[in-house]
Amino acid sequence: MIALGTPVQQLKGVGPRNGEALARRGVHTVEDLLYHLPFRYEDRLHPKPLSELVAGETASIIAEVRGSALLYTRRQPIFELTVGHGLQSLTASWFGGVYLKDRFKLGDMVALYGRAEPSRSQGGRFKMIQPQFEVLPAASGDSDPLERLLEVGRIVPVYESLGGTTQSGARLTSRWARRLLWQVLEALAQGPPIPEVLPSAMLQRLGLPGRLQALRETHFPPEGTPMQELQEFRTAAQQRLVFEELFYLELGLELKRKRLRERDGTAFQTGELVRDALKQVLPFRPTAAQKRVLREIVDDMRKPTPMRRLLQGDVGSGKTIVALQAALIAIENGSQAVLMAPTEILATQHYLSAKKLLAKGARRYQVTLLTGALDDASKRSARARILRGEAELIIGTQALIQEKVDFANLGLVIVDEQHRFGVRQRFTLMKKPGGNEPDVLVMTATPIPRTLAMTIYGDLDVSVIDELPPGRTPVVTRRVGQQKASEVWEFVRKQVQRGRQAYVVYPLVEGPSEDQPQLDFAAEAAPIDTKSAAKKSAAKKGARRGAAAKQAALAGMDARAPLRSAVEMYDDLRHGAFADLRVGLLHGRMAADEKEATMGRFQRGEIDILIATTVIEVGVDVPNATVMVIEHAERFGLAQMHQLRGRVGRGAAKSYCVLMTGERVSEEAEQRLDAMVRSQNGFELAELDLQQRGPGEFFGTRQAGMPDLRVASLLRDRRMLEIAKAEAQDLAAGRLHDMTDAEREMVRTQLKEQWQRRYGLVEA
Repeated sequence: MIALGTPVQQLKGVGPRNGEALARRGVHTVEDLLYHLPFRYEDRLHPKPLSELVAGETASIIAEVRGSALLYTRRQPIFELTVGHGLQSLTASWFGGVYLKDRFKLGDMVALYGRAEPSRSQGGRFKMIQPQFEVLPAASGDSDPLERLLEVGRIVPVYESLGGTTQSGARLTSRWARRLLWQVLEALAQGPPIPEVLPSAMLQRLGLPGRLQALRETHFPPEGTPMQELQEFRTAAQQRLVFEELFYLELGLELKRKRLRERDGTAFQTGELVRDALKQVLPFRPTAAQKRVLREIVDDMRKPTPMRRLLQGDVGSGKTIVALQAALIAIENGSQAVLMAPTEILATQHYLSAKKLLAKGARRYQVTLLTGALDDASKRSARARILRGEAELIIGTQALIQEKVDFANLGLVIVDEQHRFGVRQRFTLMKKPGGNEPDVLVMTATPIPRTLAMTIYGDLDVSVIDELPPGRTPVVTRRVGQQKASEVWEFVRKQVQRGRQAYVVYPLVEGPSEDQPQLDFAAEAAPIDTKSAAKKSAAKKGARRGAAAKQAALAGMDARAPLRSAVEMYDDLRHGAFADLRVGLLHGRMAADEKEATMGRFQRGEIDILIATTVIEVGVDVPNATVMVIEHAERFGLAQMHQLRGRVGRGAAKSYCVLMTGERVSEEAEQRLDAMVRSQNGFELAELDLQQRGPGEFFGTRQAGMPDLRVASLLRDRRMLEIAKAEAQDLAAGRLHDMTDAEREMVRTQLKEQWQRRYGLVEA
């Protein structure tokens, strides 16, 4: 008899080898397997007739194999399959599909899932490019009855591959998963009831089914279940599993916040002396939003419990000034403050800005820089000053947690561009020895939709600077094709002649390379650089070209067009269009002191045009720069383009952002470019970015603290997240009086055993 805790390798048909493959996908027990849910469903009871296909529609069809051919083109082989019903037929194509040559037999029934497009070469017919497929079991009595039951004449769940292979060498396909899950659910239904993990009154109040029913109907929907609800994950069974996951996620965060409020922090004083210090050092007129946010921060810092606050503000909204005010409050109370930035350039800029601002007051504040680029003697000296308490404001990079840094009395931790750090890095800095637990202020210029912020930063209170300082004018944003490059360069020249400066940003340092993470959307079309490829072996070149062509075809782009790189265009432009101007180069592979020197020259006006990669995306402040040209803009994410655009428009002069694109642009890239031209609202752009990329890639790094949700989608399930958060708050506050003691213990056990193990949410 099996139970939820039964190791998956003990199941019939799995065994040790497949058990290891499943373990690599996080599937260790029967319970883990049950939460490997279908990512879509096919209606094999009422499949879409070929005669009813609509151009551009993604559809499931079932048809008979009528022929196949392996075509060899100049670039790569293409496998074509012709299927049909009656007089109707459809062609399916797979790039590089040599492996499919013997996969289909005449008369086989196949299920295809893909986007239907008109076939120009065969008028009136449709084609599918790279569709997903399954060969269906024969209808004869010789075929396996269980396979016929699961594969035809019903709504069929489709699963992502679990990896691994069977003893016969077959892959652990969706069909294999269906058979295994059916057998597991049948066995569980015949045994003792599986443990419920949600209080009965809560289920009744929300109209949600029990756990086993929800799992069974999610994996194998009963006949009559609306297909649209299934595909949108809106059936009662699916919603129950979504709620379960989000409820425990939010409950873990609520308990984390509750524990935090019980810890000892520092109750900072903000009397007349502190207010005078702020006025002397920062004699500027803050915006109403800055005043409101500073008041929220000050209220937190006065409390005896540690502050945990997220400060959101669009590019140029004045977050750093507010953060420095918070640092001064800590310093005037005899504590140290530390600011951690993600890059050497940004840390150095913060250091220089802080020294300049803090030099205005009557008191001389001790500001120290600590980055990995410093020589050993400078690092030792900085660490000694920090340990003795002589350094009051410490600014640095990850060296602050990687080096042997101990603080005398750390009172405030400021983390700039938090999404570039892992959550563990933030906690490492918070736990540095030296006094009580410090207050923490996390800053980001990447606007985070509320739903995402509730989850990623669920342990933080949120402040938003939603107002730009006076004098900041919107940046004029235009999109042009590469064919108008000469006009763009002439426009840049005219701006320079007026005494302004410009950025020209490229996605790559020099040629395509796997270690260049700057490019957000390289997968939309991986280009071939013929100069680099010529140096490779014929086999490697063929493989790369095949993969690139396949990706490009899917994205509707030209795989043959090489990406221009910063190094290449630096040479071209300084000897060509900008031969009489001062041109500089900045990219992430340069030595830290070289980057700092180049950026310093640009800030001092000694460079007219800076050719760069996205290394200048964050924090670079040059008010005289009025033009941002982004080459291959179709390859950048919205967050990147919005951050890059924020590098200009920082002075009083009218500023411009030019989005230069290649010849062919994918549909999703069109949406990004149109949004950039239409809107300067960071939150609006962030919503579209979230829709396109999904939460897991929204920050460009899995280290953002994003929990790896098995069931829920923060984009799709926003309403359910709100409900789960409200229920979790009520339970954590002791307001759920319709729970039994046994149910409270059940919830506590589930949270501790499952969610703390997976997310580490309960322990801060």
